[in-house]
Amino acid sequence: MKKNILLIAATAIFLACSASNKEKEEEVVYTGPVIESEALSFSVDTLATGLTNPWGMTFLPDGRILIVERPGHMRIFEDGKLLDEPVSGLPDIWSHGQGGLLDVVLHPNYDQNRWIYIAYAARGNQGDTGNTAISRGRLVGNRFTDTELLFHGQPHTDRRQHFGARIVFDEDLYMFFTIGDRGVQNNAQTLSNHNGKVLRFHDDGRIPADNPFVNATGAMPEIWSYGHRNIQGMALHPVTGELWSHEHGPQGGDEINIVRKGRNYGWPLATHGINYNGTIVSPDTTLPGMIDPVLHWTPSIAPCGLAFVDSDRFPEWNLNMLVGALAGQHIHRVVIRNNEVTHTEKILQDFARFRDIRQGPDGYIYVLTEGPGIFFRIIPR
Repeated sequence: MKKNILLIAATAIFLACSASNKEKEEEVVYTGPVIESEALSFSVDTLATGLTNPWGMTFLPDGRILIVERPGHMRIFEDGKLLDEPVSGLPDIWSHGQGGLLDVVLHPNYDQNRWIYIAYAARGNQGDTGNTAISRGRLVGNRFTDTELLFHGQPHTDRRQHFGARIVFDEDLYMFFTIGDRGVQNNAQTLSNHNGKVLRFHDDGRIPADNPFVNATGAMPEIWSYGHRNIQGMALHPVTGELWSHEHGPQGGDEINIVRKGRNYGWPLATHGINYNGTIVSPDTTLPGMIDPVLHWTPSIAPCGLAFVDSDRFPEWNLNMLVGALAGQHIHRVVIRNNEVTHTEKILQDFARFRDIRQGPDGYIYVLTEGPGIFFRIIPR
C-alpha cells in the first residue's frame, strides 16, 4: 500500500541510528516503513541527523565514512555513529555564499597511497575574493595531514554563487573537476578562465598533454569542456565509462549531459531556462556546434548529487541514474537506454533537499540531505 511520503520522512528522521557499514555479503535486516516506488519497494534507514549543510561523502576501506559540511567541517561516521569532533588540519575553507567545503573522494589507489581529495572554496590574495580549489591529504587519526594544494581556479572574485564542485577519477587515474560560472554567464564561453568548465588533471594536479586546449593561445590548459553553468553532480557510467553530469539552469533549463572532450555545452548562448526576473537569457535552445542536453528539466528541480546504480541489491534499478533534487525535494530516477532517457520517476517526494547520492561499497544507496541535515541509506525490501 502506498505510504504518505511526508509521514515516512518524519518517521525516518527519528529512527534510531543503525549499525555500522556492513560487509557486502551481509544483508541488512530492516523493519522500517515500506515505501513503494514503480520498480522497487524500499525503506529509509536513517544513520545520522543534525548535519549542517552536508555536501559530499566517501567510504574508507575500514568501514568509516567521511562526510563534508559546507561551512568547513569534515565529519567521520564510525561504528554506527557520527563522531562529534570534526577532522582537524584542513586547509583554510572560505565559507562564502554557496562556497565552502564541497566534495571529498578517495584516490582510486587509496590502499597504496592513502590520498584523500577535497574540493572547496579558497580565498585568494586580495581581500575577500577567491575561487574553487582542490587539495589532497592523508587522514591520520582525526587529523588531515600532508596537505598539498593541487589547483585553485582563476580568476578570483567576491561573488557568492556557482562554485561547482565535484571530483571524479576515471580508470586511467585522470581527475575531472567542475567549477560553475561564478555568477558571470559569459565566463562559461571564455576559454581564458576556469569558470563554467569541466577540468581534467593527472592525479597530482599536472595538466595532461592531450587536454583539448593545451596548445590553444590564451586558453586555460586544464579545460576539458565548457559552456556549463553550475555542475553539482558527476559520475562515470559503470558500463561505458563515459562521464555524465547534471547542472543547474537558471529558472528552468536544468540539464543532464554526457561530458566529452573539447565540446561546448551552450550556456548561456543556448538554454531552456530564463533569468530569475523573467527576462530571456537567449532566444536559442540549440545552436550549431553546441551539445544539446540528454534531458532538461523545466521547471527546475535544482539537481545536486548523481549516482549510477550497478549493485546487485537493486536489480530493478540496474544502470539507472539517481539524481538528488534541492528545489524539487525528491530523488529523480532516470532510466537510460543507448544514451537516451526513456523514463523518469520521482522518489521520496517532499522528503528534504537532496544534496548527494552515492552507492556504497556494500551495494546500498547512501544519501545526504539538508534542511534537515540527514544521512541515510536506501534498503530494498
